[in-house]
Amino acid sequence: MTPRPGRLRWLAADGFHSLAFVEWGERGTSPPVICVHGLTRTARDFDRLAEALAARGRWVICPDMPGRGGSDRLSNPLLYAVPTYVTACAHLLAALGAETVDWVGTSMGGLIGMGTAAMPGTPIRRMVLNDVGPFIPAAALSRIKTYLGLDLRFPDLAALEAHLRKVHAGFGPMTEADWRHLAETSAVPAPDGTLRLHYDPAIAAPMPEVAEDVDLWAVWERIAAPVLVLRGAVSDLLLAETAQRMAARPGVVLHTVPGVGHVPALVDDDQVARVAAFLEG
Repeated sequence: MTPRPGRLRWLAADGFHSLAFVEWGERGTSPPVICVHGLTRTARDFDRLAEALAARGRWVICPDMPGRGGSDRLSNPLLYAVPTYVTACAHLLAALGAETVDWVGTSMGGLIGMGTAAMPGTPIRRMVLNDVGPFIPAAALSRIKTYLGLDLRFPDLAALEAHLRKVHAGFGPMTEADWRHLAETSAVPAPDGTLRLHYDPAIAAPMPEVAEDVDLWAVWERIAAPVLVLRGAVSDLLLAETAQRMAARPGVVLHTVPGVGHVPALVDDDQVARVAAFLEG
C-alpha cells in the first residue's frame, strides 16, 4: 500500500503557508485517524502504523508540521511552537470535514493533541499519547537541545542514518530496515550534493537558553476523551510518576514498553496492535 500525498493552505501569524500530509486508506471513512510526529520528525514515521490501520478500514492522515518534511518553513522562527501547530492542525481538521477524529501523537504530536483535545467542542474522540504527558522535565529538554537546531550535512545516507541512531537511541524496537526507512524519509539533498535532515534548524528558536520543567496539568484536566498512554520504560521525557498520575484518571489506559526510551517507534507489531485495538474502542 502506498501513501497518497496532499497539501492544504493554512494561515499563521506570518501569513499563509502550505501544509503537506500523506493519507492512507479509503478517503471519507469516519472517524479519520490523525497521526502527528515528534519535534524533528516527519509524517513518514507513521508508515507502518498507518498502513496497518488502513488495512483495518481506517482513513489515516499524517501531516508534516510547519518547517518539517514537505511543509513550508515559517518566516518568523519564534512561531515554531505548539499553539501554531494547533492552528495548522485546526485547518486540516476543518478541511477533512469530519465531526470526530481519533488522534495519535508522538512526543510533540501528543502535546499538539492535548492542546486540541482540551478545547471546547474538540472533535477528538479517542487519543493516543506516545511517550509524552502534561509534565516534561528540564533534563529531557536539555538532552534534546544538544542536537536540535544544528544545520548538519552528511556525505551519504549511511552517515545520516548513523546520526539518527545516535540521537534517537531510545527508539525501539527497531530493525535494520526500520532504521534505513527512518533515514530515507529524514533526508533531503542539499545544494552542495550532501544530505541534510528534513527540518528547518530554526525550529530551535523558541526554546529558552536554560531549559525549565514544562507543567501542563491544567491542560490535561480539561481533556475528556479516552486516552492510551504509551511510555518507554526508560524514557527521560515521560517519567513513571507522571504516567501513573495520568493513569489515575478514568478513561486512561497506560502501557509501558519494556527496554525502550523516548520514544516507542510504533513499528513493532505489538505496539501497532495495541494502538489499533484502542482506537477501535
